[in-house]
Amino acid sequence: MKKALIILILLSMSSILVASAQGSLRPRGDVNCDWEVTLADVNNLMDAILTDKPFHPFYTYAYDINGDNEINIADLNMLIGGILGDELPPMPTYSGTLPVLYINTEGRQDIVSKEEYLHAEWWLDSMGIDSVESIGSADNPLTMLIKGRGNYTWNNFAKKSFRIKLDEKKPLLGMSSNRHFCLMGHPDDHLARLKNTMGFELSRRIGLAYTPAQEPVEVVLNGQYIGLYFLTEKIRVGKNRVNIEEQQDLETDPAKITGGWLLQIDNNPTEGEFVFVPEIAGSTDADDWIAVSYHSPEVLSYEQELWLKLLIMRTSNAIYTTNKSSTRWEQYIDIDTLAMFYIVGEIMDDLEYFAGSCYMYKHRGDSTKLIFGPVWDFGNAFQRWAIYHDTQFNKFIFEQPTPFRSHWIEKIMKFPHFQQVLEQHWREFYDSGFNDLDIDQFIDDFVEQITPALNADGCRWSHRDFCHQKDNFKTFIHRKIDWLQSQWGADNEE
Repeated sequence: MKKALIILILLSMSSILVASAQGSLRPRGDVNCDWEVTLADVNNLMDAILTDKPFHPFYTYAYDINGDNEINIADLNMLIGGILGDELPPMPTYSGTLPVLYINTEGRQDIVSKEEYLHAEWWLDSMGIDSVESIGSADNPLTMLIKGRGNYTWNNFAKKSFRIKLDEKKPLLGMSSNRHFCLMGHPDDHLARLKNTMGFELSRRIGLAYTPAQEPVEVVLNGQYIGLYFLTEKIRVGKNRVNIEEQQDLETDPAKITGGWLLQIDNNPTEGEFVFVPEIAGSTDADDWIAVSYHSPEVLSYEQELWLKLLIMRTSNAIYTTNKSSTRWEQYIDIDTLAMFYIVGEIMDDLEYFAGSCYMYKHRGDSTKLIFGPVWDFGNAFQRWAIYHDTQFNKFIFEQPTPFRSHWIEKIMKFPHFQQVLEQHWREFYDSGFNDLDIDQFIDDFVEQITPALNADGCRWSHRDFCHQKDNFKTFIHRKIDWLQSQWGADNEE
């Protein structure tokens, strides 16, 4: 009887609509996350109550209309009342389980440029979380500059990432005190936001000199909740980051232009400053050239530009030799850090690993070598399984069909000495690093930490980023590790 009465009421309400402009806060009662409150939301909520099975995992954020952490008839009554004209309670702006970063741009301007900074005020609310320090407040905000960042994600997703520059150094969320950070939205990571998180953790475990720190945080921009972000250290020269000598812009001294360099193999050379040189000597085909962006120094003298071009060309020429017993390329690249860097990308099956966002640095001196790292963008990790459903797990990253061109590594893999060094580092890492890192427990703990915020983010941006994707991620990484062990493990020793 009660169910029939509810259905009768709902039928009489079929034309009623409560809408919210997309771009403002999503309206309370938007159970199915389509930015409208309609009969469809009532039906979904009623079905969830009757079956105890909400149709998607955002129920803790979207189904709990009255905010009492339960889903029952009281929520349905409040939703029906809201559609009929009663005032619904305000929509929560964050999950309340992570620190919240508040940013207000000057004049509440939208952030639409990746080149021009906007002035902004900010403060950080720890939300009572242990070991996190609140900084500033709404009454006493601090100041910063903020602009957009990213390439593919900036152009293809409504949820944007940002670069921020604080007016003074601060130890945000326990990270080393600095002015320069990125707010990474990772809208393209549908594996429970595990891609960068695991890639960074593997980098730390294998022992690369520096891995960017990151911490999850929820962000409110100009009064609007914009979701779960990862406050991440920006890769730059510094004592607690890439610790090399700072080379001055427009330097001409031959002894000083040998370092330090912070460089990046770049597959998007339309932005920023870069040199473009032939990877294959004598080729005029642009596909056979390599673009290397320079991040420090930022403005090159003629002498610096010439020196950098010669370094990249000499390195390429040494790599492309037909004599695979040659070690001449090792004069230019540190073989041990390359092996460790490569192992991380191979475990993550990152198809873009040696194509873009591939950082290198060099200390000052004629005898110093290019050091690969720090690791950065794992957005294309596990793409062939997550998208193409390839279950073979039997190829190296440079052997797979991909729109990206992997520079250098395919040729370097043909050198027997590199293979020996690579297998040695793999065995050391497999025997020690993996024993210390319980991958499944690490994944479970991380996903548990961010789940409420990830659900809130999903409702804010209407995506279906199910937290149970962690199980797929576990499958992917374990299968890749097992296959690499079959290629590089102790059983292959003669």
